[in-house]
Amino acid sequence: MTSIDLKDIHIGSLIYQRVTECNMKKSCICSFLNRSEEEVDEIYQSTSVDLEVLLKCSKLLRYDFFRLYSHHLVLYASLACTDYNKKDDKVTQSSPPAFRKNVYTKEIIKFILELIESGEKTKQQIIDEYRIPKTTLYKWIIKYKN
Repeated sequence: MTSIDLKDIHIGSLIYQRVTECNMKKSCICSFLNRSEEEVDEIYQSTSVDLEVLLKCSKLLRYDFFRLYSHHLVLYASLACTDYNKKDDKVTQSSPPAFRKNVYTKEIIKFILELIESGEKTKQQIIDEYRIPKTTLYKWIIKYKN
């Protein structure tokens, strides 16, 4: 699949894109999902789909659509938790811990490096917005240089 906007995931269009890449017949999809052609078209237009449908699509199309949401959490959930904790300095022990993942997948690294290469974001913007340590970012640039 081509570059994906992980901030605003339109899962229906991504499912359709994968169907097109796999040259999957609509009748096969309808049969596997146990849905009519109209219902499958509605899935393609939806910004969200039922988890059971997403799981079936992942199996049928051999693509982990759930990973898109995991990547979204890695990049954006940590920001929300940080902002929330800054508002209230008196965070109690009963509060859930802030979500922060220190392991970045190759897809995340590729996404970040594409943002820099395309000029969409500067290195400093990446460091500030995604809270990726400066040394980590520069190591990625050296390691994954094309």
